[in-house]
Amino acid sequence: MSSADLSLEHHEFGEYVRRWLAENAPPPPPERLPITPIEVMTIGQRDYLQAWQRKCYDAGLVGADYPKDYGGHGNIGFQRIANQEMNRAGVPFLINIVGLSMAAPTILQHGTEEQKRKFIPGCLSGEEIWCQGFSEPGAGSDLANQRTSAVRLGDEWIVNGHKVWTSLGHFAKWMILVTRTSKDDKYNGLTYFLCPIEGHPGVTVRPLVKITGETGFNEVFFQDVRIPDAYRLDDVGKGWAVAMTTLLAERGASEGAGSGGGGGESAIRDLIALARGTWRNGLLAADDPVTRDAIMKRAIVAEGLRQNAKRARVPALCDHPMRLPLQQKLTGSEFQQDNARLGVEIAGAHSTLYKRDPRAPQAGHWPLAFLNSYGNTIAAGTNEIQRNILGERVLGLPKSK
Repeated sequence: MSSADLSLEHHEFGEYVRRWLAENAPPPPPERLPITPIEVMTIGQRDYLQAWQRKCYDAGLVGADYPKDYGGHGNIGFQRIANQEMNRAGVPFLINIVGLSMAAPTILQHGTEEQKRKFIPGCLSGEEIWCQGFSEPGAGSDLANQRTSAVRLGDEWIVNGHKVWTSLGHFAKWMILVTRTSKDDKYNGLTYFLCPIEGHPGVTVRPLVKITGETGFNEVFFQDVRIPDAYRLDDVGKGWAVAMTTLLAERGASEGAGSGGGGGESAIRDLIALARGTWRNGLLAADDPVTRDAIMKRAIVAEGLRQNAKRARVPALCDHPMRLPLQQKLTGSEFQQDNARLGVEIAGAHSTLYKRDPRAPQAGHWPLAFLNSYGNTIAAGTNEIQRNILGERVLGLPKSK
């Protein structure tokens, strides 16, 4: 939707968001924030970001498109505007990334009326943090290879198993959980649950330390965990279809319910600032034509991604329902990785200084971003798998051997 297509109400909302963000910029955090929500690991970071999400929600910047009956603000088309303005303003990201971009859209599409009223408001406000229970030690990109079992016992389900790479699991109150309820059918034997995590009997969360030294990832163990049947999402055996809704939302098929944080524009600004402050052989990196050309190429990709996101919102231009979401996830994650790699190259030898070194350029952002970027190319299905799906299901190419 171009600016010419926006209604007066949309323009007025955009002006309101810009003004509100200018007047309500949050104070500096009590401690350094991570680059994305999935690396939040301290209580101080969590409390600061939860308070910020709640403030944005109360102001109408989060859950803008969601129905009022489910805690939203009921203004269709407003969320995209809020997301764009929050990205431009460079304000902190919203912590409840799984709740906003995965749980809420999935519950909205597949949930009962009672489930929508119970769960969506907490997703939007950030009061209830969510995590995702999809990956297992033997079921990563092959999501249908789930082994975590759910056995029905009256009005409850008994869950046993092991999930891994669970972002925000250490702070989560709820998990979107895929389980195996039948061994007779790989795909139709899966069932999807909304599982209580925080303090729930039988649930154990253990942190996983990444190469960055951060512990945003976790593994979660289930030992005879009881889940009420009322927390089952959609029918028994429909877990694969529900999970596909979640993955499409995660890969960018919807606006989600909010974002915040820096987007492509801020990444390019950061690279330019780095080049303008980095000396090499007596000259600023910004005066080097090779460096300038490299940054310009990143800016072109950023604009391409922005325009492609616009295209995805025009049904007549979407020749295949999966192509643009899959493409955006693939190119977007590699865009972030390539930006970080360029930042490390510009910083040169100073990129060996990590985030705790006061001499590190931009507080050690670039080596941290580069190490973190590999999580993005793995999450939501590895980029190698994404290429296979695009080739086979979108382009109709034969399966690779």
